[in-house]
Amino acid sequence: MDSQNRFETYSNFSHSRRSFLSSTIAATLGIPTFHLTASESQDIPKAQIAITFDLEMSRQYPKREMTEWDFQKGNLNPETKTYSLKAAEIASGLNGTIHYFCVGRVLEQENVQWLKTISRLGHPIGNHTYDHVNVWATAPEKTQFRFQRSPWLLGGKSADQVIRQNIRLTTDAMKQRLNISPDGFRTPGGSSTALDDREDLQKMFLAEGFSWVSSKYPRHEYSPPNTEPDHEIYQSILSAQKEAQPYVYPSGLIEIPMSPISDVGAFRTSQWKLKYFLKSVELCIQQAIEQGGVFDFLCHPSIMYIEDPQFETIKLICKLVNQSGGRAELVGLGDIAKRVPRKQS
Repeated sequence: MDSQNRFETYSNFSHSRRSFLSSTIAATLGIPTFHLTASESQDIPKAQIAITFDLEMSRQYPKREMTEWDFQKGNLNPETKTYSLKAAEIASGLNGTIHYFCVGRVLEQENVQWLKTISRLGHPIGNHTYDHVNVWATAPEKTQFRFQRSPWLLGGKSADQVIRQNIRLTTDAMKQRLNISPDGFRTPGGSSTALDDREDLQKMFLAEGFSWVSSKYPRHEYSPPNTEPDHEIYQSILSAQKEAQPYVYPSGLIEIPMSPISDVGAFRTSQWKLKYFLKSVELCIQQAIEQGGVFDFLCHPSIMYIEDPQFETIKLICKLVNQSGGRAELVGLGDIAKRVPRKQS
């Protein structure tokens, strides 16, 4: 089954008049507007909107020349931790949820009270591996920059063994340091092909106790650095958003893709202004609401505290959902997984 058919199965309505863009999107992008009848509107499921934070340090932040974080992804600076906690408090105050994904090395730090507070506020926290390893790697030294510089840390393990240990260490660390079990798994980095051709990885995640993962990031166009995105860029992102809908692998593992455009692509790759990012997020959420789909907003607090210090993106997402008239809900990825049909035709 191709990605479009997966989306149609999940959304439970055909790609016809009901697959339309809202008036705002149409006005912005010059796309014809369609109108639903009352019965058609009732057929569209409630959109599920997720806000996700990957707890890791990011290359080129807080300074463009900063690359040392590649080797110590979990060494969060105070600004990143403060931003993460404040975002949780803001979202809670706006009836929202943020799903965090924690690199295990974060839990080696002396003070993790901020993360315990996030959990007590009701925000789910998932496994993001211990060292931010590449789960698609087939050579052990290519699983993480850290191991290329310090190969003795591999201890003769295969790539599969390194990845499994990274996952298990994080699960154990969360249980011992936070007294919680991980709520789902997100791969460090994403792939447009996800785990489609990696049955071995699907089975590994299931064996490690995960019923769902978030590994797919669909392809889309990027604007040149420091250039305002044009019609084609926004249209490409909206088209990719249709490909970022949940589905089930033959193994039974559920995939919940990351939605475009991430803060990495927007701010690091294209070096957008915040207003361009906010526009993209709003367009994608409007589309998700009109189509009854899923929008999984992906960002990193180590980037966002620089690019969006006033939490405008989080506030916008919560506002759009709260003003949707009940046509959308703010959820964690685990709630999205519960709605995914287990059988695919």
